[in-house]
Amino acid sequence: MKILFTFYMANGGVVTLNQQRFEALQSEDLDCHFLYLMKGPALKNMTAPNTFATNKDHEIQELIEKEKYDLIVVTLDYIFVSRLRGLGYKGKIIYDVQGFGTNINELLTNAREQIPTEVIGILSPNTPYLKNLIEHTFPMLKTFYFHNCINPHTFSFHETAKYHKKIIGWVGRIDQNKNWKYFLEIGAEVTKRDPTVELWMFEDPRSSIPKQRKQFKKWVNDLKLEKKLKLYSNVPHRKMANYYSIIGESGGFLCSTSKREGFGYVVLEAMCCRCPVLCTDSGGVKSFVFHNKTGKMIPLKNLPLAVNEAVHLLSDEKLRNELKTNALNYINKHFTPEQYRQNFLSMMKSIGF
Repeated sequence: MKILFTFYMANGGVVTLNQQRFEALQSEDLDCHFLYLMKGPALKNMTAPNTFATNKDHEIQELIEKEKYDLIVVTLDYIFVSRLRGLGYKGKIIYDVQGFGTNINELLTNAREQIPTEVIGILSPNTPYLKNLIEHTFPMLKTFYFHNCINPHTFSFHETAKYHKKIIGWVGRIDQNKNWKYFLEIGAEVTKRDPTVELWMFEDPRSSIPKQRKQFKKWVNDLKLEKKLKLYSNVPHRKMANYYSIIGESGGFLCSTSKREGFGYVVLEAMCCRCPVLCTDSGGVKSFVFHNKTGKMIPLKNLPLAVNEAVHLLSDEKLRNELKTNALNYINKHFTPEQYRQNFLSMMKSIGF
């Protein structure tokens, strides 16, 4: 059987998800292909041999006619669902709700007008907010909720020399939803208490909004963080495991400040690399971050509390080690590729395969 997974652009967490899907599902029984309508910097992270990037109707039509896909999984792009039908695809389509963003309500409302007669079901991570939104928006469709996966054996801790300063890391886009302002505020206060702490931010400058980029530079200047902050641009995904390991071994942690996340791959990846995590209560991360058990959870709008939790995590070595061990154990129990494959096959059986 052949499955095609599609998304707008080869960027962000969906590329990570698709790579994990490939590793979990590809077999003698399932052949997984991937189509991005636009190339992006993360395209180089895909190792699947059948990965395509095109937005041309005739090329997409040639692809679906040649490969005769049994199932197409369309992530978020409800307009592409109708487009596939117009290009002659008559097979089954699953609409895949990944990510969160601040406009997910509007996106799904628009999708409700377009796709109910075109798709056979909805797939989403097992995130309460998304589940409630999907059930309200698509009451007439089959729904499938199961966690995304990660392979903690291939994306894992790297032995590394201990960095000479403690590092607080952040990964994301310079946009409103990733909430970079909150990270800078937390970082500014923490570095006042401990001037040896460094802030490392990993991002893709091409995906940021120019207005936000301008504000970002002003905030860095106003908070006097120029000498405390290091920016890393477009680090290949395969190298991030090394950076997470360095951050964790330095005595630091990964700080995720998103307003909303459908899943939160960045946080899960850091946990795989024995890097403690401190993150906002953004939705999806609640599936694997439990306060003072597998990580630390902070509110979105309480800077003094967030700073206190950050300082606690930097200073309590016993807690740090407990969080690292508990996090890895939890991932190995609940987010394995084998579990994802089993859930995906169950979904396929439920829709008639």
